[in-house]
Amino acid sequence: MRLANKVAIITGAGSGMGKCAALLFASEGAKIAASDINEAAVKETVAEITKKGGEAIAIRTDVSKAPDVERMVNETVAKFGKLDIIYNNAGIEGDSGFVANLTEEQFDRVIAINLRGVWLGMKYALPQMMKQRSGSIINTASIAGIVGIKGSTPYAAAKAGVIAMTRVAALEYGRYNIRVNAICPGAIETPMAQRIRGEGVEPNPRAIKRISVLERMAQPEEIAKVALFLASDDASFATGAPFIIDGGWTAS
Repeated sequence: MRLANKVAIITGAGSGMGKCAALLFASEGAKIAASDINEAAVKETVAEITKKGGEAIAIRTDVSKAPDVERMVNETVAKFGKLDIIYNNAGIEGDSGFVANLTEEQFDRVIAINLRGVWLGMKYALPQMMKQRSGSIINTASIAGIVGIKGSTPYAAAKAGVIAMTRVAALEYGRYNIRVNAICPGAIETPMAQRIRGEGVEPNPRAIKRISVLERMAQPEEIAKVALFLASDDASFATGAPFIIDGGWTAS
């Protein structure tokens, strides 16, 4: 098992990429602290893990609030005795709108969750990892932090910030054998994607061809496998890097 005896926090574990990662990490031997603002959803994730013989706890967390994130880390260490991996995955799409049409509240909400939430996850996980002199931090960014997408100012700003913070943290904490990487997904078939296009609306094949040379959206399990690689010792020399998993979007 690639994560045997490892302890992992995964935020946004109630659905989508976070849930898939929680299930996959658990199947590879990790003990999981599954975190989400939706307590019912994350309890379902934990129930699926324990039903299959894994070990997991559910922690309701608003990643934009420092006391919540600090408690999440403390509860994990109290339960499992250490922290090897944190996957700062929780995020929202926020409201779409051109720059001049966005309100301060719309902008601030996305930044609070998608950017500050990642920073807080690192802030409170790093001291424990420094004590252990090892750790893997995985941050969810996006290709929206690399290429321009109309109407996505707060989201793009947050995700570009995640990439920048990832690089800085990798430089600062490499001496403690702590690796910090980011995943930059493209079009992934998640509940977020379904909300963006409208409930019950199928992906537009013509639009998909424009954003993926593979002419399809990815499944969240495909991103979870990248996260597993970064969490495991297989990625022992990978740090400070944005891993672009976008079906060729940024190559075109």
